Amino acid sequence: MQYTRLGNTGLNVSRICFGCMWFGEPGRGGIDARFGEGRAREVIRHAYDKGINFFDTANYYSLGASEEVLGKVIGEMGVRDDVVISTKSYYPMYDGTNAKGVTRKTLFREVDASLRRLGTDYIDLYVPHRLDHDTPMEEQMEALNDLVRSGKALYVGASAMHAWEFVRMNSIAREHGWARFVSMQDMYNLVYREEEREMLPMLASEGIACTPFSSLAGGVFARRPEDPRVDKCGAVQNDHAIEADREIVRRVWELAGRHGVSTSVIALAWNLSKPVVTSPLIGASKTEYVDDAIAALDLRLTPEECAYLEEPYVPHNQYGFR
Repeated sequence: MQYTRLGNTGLNVSRICFGCMWFGEPGRGGIDARFGEGRAREVIRHAYDKGINFFDTANYYSLGASEEVLGKVIGEMGVRDDVVISTKSYYPMYDGTNAKGVTRKTLFREVDASLRRLGTDYIDLYVPHRLDHDTPMEEQMEALNDLVRSGKALYVGASAMHAWEFVRMNSIAREHGWARFVSMQDMYNLVYREEEREMLPMLASEGIACTPFSSLAGGVFARRPEDPRVDKCGAVQNDHAIEADREIVRRVWELAGRHGVSTSVIALAWNLSKPVVTSPLIGASKTEYVDDAIAALDLRLTPEECAYLEEPYVPHNQYGFR
């Protein structure tokens, strides 16, 4: 396993971040789980044994069950001090007027609830799942700072927002001497590269960690180009964009055959080839998928191969910020 610093911090994280979105208790609600505790235990243990020390979850995944499962497995293994746990909040965990958002009230409530579910005294990286457009940025950043000062969170990161919003919020924190965002979790893959316009250059300039989600575009690269589901991971796009995506998928399959690896290895190797990318998230439901992700670390695509994969891309509708 390869390790790197999380942006400008001294925290060491594996170059692969294990995403726990699909683990929990199916039918519980929120983003519904697909796999229960048994599968989660097997795959999480395998990931840790292979050197992955960075695990990402959120309170909204199976309405807290993902956090419970992750915390239980980490506790059973007795490796809390060796792992980096990231969790998030924003979406409502119950029906109520103050259930959603990144207000001071919701943040403190949800952090305490996440700590209980994870069975830990602190969260390594705490991330607002989305920007709360109904709450002043100053309130959001001050509350996040107070979580860090209290020791409940060691670092704070951001997810899915415009670059100017990220810069503004970090500027507010800098002006007040508050904790700043050390990472950005945004969507970035071969068929969605809109973050290259402003977000990624900003992160590189500021030395902020990029931990992209949907690195494999929801499994789109595992499908043959002619598969009707190759439609930009479910996003509504025009026909020109969809056809460009199909050509990219075709080229991923071509290079996978040439290298004798799976298509996911090619797609993730491309993601990892970008210097700005710190640790892409992978959501593995089987141990062999973990092994594929790790194999991508050892595959060095040539500049010509990267250009070949990128060449068909056309602009896409920017989405996923709310």
